[in-house]
This record gives sequence, structure tokens and C-alpha cells, in this order.
Amino acid sequence: MTFFENPENRGHESIHQFCDAQTGLIAIIAIHSTALGPAAGGCRMWRYDCEADATRDALRLARGMTYKNAMAGLPLGGGKAVILTDPASPPTDETFRTFGRFVDSLGGRYITAEDVGISVDNMRLVQQVTPFVAGLPPAEGSAGGDPSPWTADGVFLGLCAAVKHRLGADSMDKLRVAVQGVGKVGYDLCRQLHAAGATLVISDVNDKNLERAQADFGARLVTPENILFEEVDVLAPCALGAVLNADSIPRIKAAVIGGAANNQLATEEDGKRLFERNILYAPDYVINGGGIISVSLEYMGDKTEADTRAQIALIPGRLTGIFVESEKQQIPTNEIADSMAEAIVAAAAAQP
Repeated sequence: MTFFENPENRGHESIHQFCDAQTGLIAIIAIHSTALGPAAGGCRMWRYDCEADATRDALRLARGMTYKNAMAGLPLGGGKAVILTDPASPPTDETFRTFGRFVDSLGGRYITAEDVGISVDNMRLVQQVTPFVAGLPPAEGSAGGDPSPWTADGVFLGLCAAVKHRLGADSMDKLRVAVQGVGKVGYDLCRQLHAAGATLVISDVNDKNLERAQADFGARLVTPENILFEEVDVLAPCALGAVLNADSIPRIKAAVIGGAANNQLATEEDGKRLFERNILYAPDYVINGGGIISVSLEYMGDKTEADTRAQIALIPGRLTGIFVESEKQQIPTNEIADSMAEAIVAAAAAQP
């Protein structure tokens, strides 16, 4: 079986591995599809156990970006970059300029932006050597900037739609919400949930993140190992992926799951496990699409914050449509969303 015959890698157009001896930079860029347009997706900087794990993550994330961009109605394909970190050799400014040169070498087939471990300042360094970058400081009133707050906006609106559909609740007031991960996106989601009257339970591997969220929102702290299994109405995974799996799903008590993390399902079969337990799952690449909406409108130019908000405001309706179709067909929500995204991409690929 060749690399691209592996079911895990299905549909990918290419994968690029880069190494720079001077900076020590090792990066992987996966391009899943350019049927709808240039492959767009953020760059994640993470400490992986090995290059195989990093490659696997890049491939999964790139495919998710194809689906995310398709479902958001954007003229973009799906791609993702990962940078392997080394504690003995922290990244420098030149590291990010080198990464920018890697991106530039693909000639516009891939557009990068922020993801986990990457900041706006990092992207400004990337911009010094390539135009194929977004998530940069915007002009006053223009679309763009750090995509994290926009991601949080979409997740909050999506959760409101999900609790309305499953719990019949017109707001988040007095609902119990567990948020796994209170970094940039998770913190902003907590802010909106707290303002809406929700009671928060939180976890994070970063003590500073926990202390800030607890002080600002009166959240109760639990360990990362236990956050998924709290007695709550809503579970919002906002850390890394694959947390919904054969081991965790039987112990989850929440009625609704939706969050900012990518690839929350460890396998496609886990969507069926949630469905069989009558847990309403908001497909991650639909509910967390606010960030890529902001990034794409910035990249296309001549778009405003108002344009971004208007596009993000469509997320709840898309989710509700998926929920209704799932109940109608008695098919898990992730399968409904996958079919919709794949149909959009296939139609674009069939264009002469």
C-alpha cells in the first residue's frame, strides 16, 4: 500500500517536509485539496514525540480544513502546517522567516496563518518573506488579525444553537458548561459563557491560564483527566484533538458537545458512539469556523469586521440544519457534515 492509498491519507494532494540546518527548523505542510481554491489553514507549533506523529497530525488537520472551508462557503481548499519544537532550540525570528520561505516555495498553493503555539507577531515575520499569509494586524475596522476571538464567537453562537435544539434552552443562563482548555480561544469562550449566565468548570495544562479564568469568571477547576466526565449540560473541547474516543465517550455526562478543538473525534466511528448515546455533537469544523472566516476575508481584501461578523452569524443556522438532517436520516451529525462538505468539494472539482 502506498502512502496515499492509506485510508488515513485519502484525498490528499501532496505533503511537503522541510528541514533547515541553520535554524534547526523542521516543518511539514500538508495540502489536502485545492478544488475550491488555494489550500488555507493555520500553522501549529507543537512538541511531537516523533515526525510520524507530526505528519499524521498535519494530514488530519489539512483534511479538516478542506471540510471547514467548504462548509463556511469560502473559495479556499484545505491545508495545514506543523512545526516541530525542540526545547533545546527555541524558535527565533529567523525560524519564522525560514518557515515563510518554505511556504513561499509552494507558489501560493498554501496560505498560512496562526494556530496553536503561533502568534500574530510570528506571522508578521512570515510576511516579510511571503505574501501567502494571513492573520496579520488589520487596519481599523478591516477584517483580519488574531483569529482566536472570531473562533470563540462562532463556537459560542454554535453552542447556543445546539442547546436550543437539544435542551430547548433559549440562552446559556444557568447551564453548566465544562471547557477543556482556556487558552486564547477557550478563555474568550468562557468570557461569553460567563456573561450569558453559564456556570463554568474548566481545565488546562497551563496554570496561568487556569488562574486567570478562575479569577475572572469564578470557574471551578478540575484536572484535565476529569474535565470530560463532569456533571454538566455542555462540554466544550478547546484543547487538542482526539479526546472523543471509545474510552471517553461512555463516561461523558454532557448532553451537548461543541468546541474549538480540531479533530475532536478520534475516529469517524466515535461520531456514531455519541449518536447512540443521544449526545448532540456539533461537528468541530463547522462550529469552529470563525477563525478561518476572519483569515480568509482578510486575505481576500476589502472586507470589514462587519463582513466577518455577518459570515460567522451563519454558523448556528448551518449547525441546526445538520442537527435536523441527522434526526431525519438517523445518521450521526459528523457523517451528515462530511457528506455535505464532500459534495461541495466534488462539485468544484468537476468544474472544467
